[in-house]
Amino acid sequence: MEYRILGLSGLRVSAVGLGCMGMSHAYGAPADKREMTELLADAVEMGYTFFDTAEIYGTPDCPHHNEELLGEALRPYRGHIVLATKFGLTFDNPYAAGTHALIPDARPETIRRSVEGSLRRLRTDHIDLYYQHRIDPSAQPETVAEVMADFIREGKILHWGISETTEEYLRRAHCICPVTAIQNRFSMMARWHEPLLPVCEELGIGFVAHSPLANGLLTNRYTAGTPFDPVTDYRASMPQYRPESFEKNRALFSLLERLAEEHRATASQISLAWMMNKRPPIVPIPGTRHLFRLKENIGATDIHLTDEEVKDIDTALDTMPLSEVFGGSPIKK
Repeated sequence: MEYRILGLSGLRVSAVGLGCMGMSHAYGAPADKREMTELLADAVEMGYTFFDTAEIYGTPDCPHHNEELLGEALRPYRGHIVLATKFGLTFDNPYAAGTHALIPDARPETIRRSVEGSLRRLRTDHIDLYYQHRIDPSAQPETVAEVMADFIREGKILHWGISETTEEYLRRAHCICPVTAIQNRFSMMARWHEPLLPVCEELGIGFVAHSPLANGLLTNRYTAGTPFDPVTDYRASMPQYRPESFEKNRALFSLLERLAEEHRATASQISLAWMMNKRPPIVPIPGTRHLFRLKENIGATDIHLTDEEVKDIDTALDTMPLSEVFGGSPIKK
C-alpha cells in the first residue's frame, strides 16, 4: 500500500481508503457482523489505514449500525488507523423503500450532540477526520467552522472536512478553521466536482472521492439483468443501472476493458488509478463486503498512469456518450 498526506494537514492515510457504508446501509440488508469484523481486520493487515463511516449509516431499527460496527471491530487497531465519520444529516423517511430524502442540520447544538454520539459509538476519545456530511442552507460556513475549531481545541477531533462542498462554502469555512479534506462524489461518470481540484491544490486541502466506481458500475461486472432489492438496495433505483444505460455506456466499458488489458489490470483498478494519478492526486474510498475486492482495490496503487494517459482518458470521457448517473439523495429544504 502507498500512503499520502491529505493536503498540507499532515494527516497520513492509505492511498486507497475503505468506505464502510455498504456494510450497513444502502446496498442491501446489513452484512454479517462477524464477517465484516474479519474483513476489517484483513483490511488493516493489508495496509488500509483510512476508514470512512457516518452517523446515519444504518437501518431504521439500528440507525447507527456502521459506527457501532467499526467501533468494535477496529478498536484493537485504533492507534494505527485514521477514523473518519460525518455529522449533520437525518433521513426524511427512513422506513421508505429505496433512497431517502436527506434533512441537513448543522446547528451548533446538533453538531455537539453528534460528536459525542460518534465518539461513544466509535469507542474512541477523538475522531481523526470529522466531516460535515452535507451543506445546511440555514447554517453559515463560518458558524460550522467555529464549532470545528472548538472541537479541535477540546481534543474531540483532530481534523475536519466537508462532504459535497462548493468552492464558495469551502473558502469561507477554510478562512475560519483550516479544512483538511473535502469528500465529494467523483468517478469517470461523475466529474462535475473536477473544478475543485485546483482549488484544493491552492488551499492545501485533500480531495477524497466517495463513490469512485459509480456505485459499483465501473467494476464492469454487472449486467442489465442483475437484480437488486428495491427496498434496501439503492442501486435498484440508480439511473446507471437501468437496462438501457448498459447499452448507452458501451463505449465506457470498452475503454475500461482496453486499458485494463494494456495495464494487466481490472476495470476497477483502472478507474481508481485514473483519479489517483490526477494532479493533485485523489484518495478514493471504494466500499466492499468482499475480501477479493479489498485486494483488487489496493492493487490500483501499482498502476502508474502518465499525465498524458490521464489527459487522454479525460478527452475520451468528454466525447463519449454516457448514461445518467446517481448524484446523491435529494436534500429536503
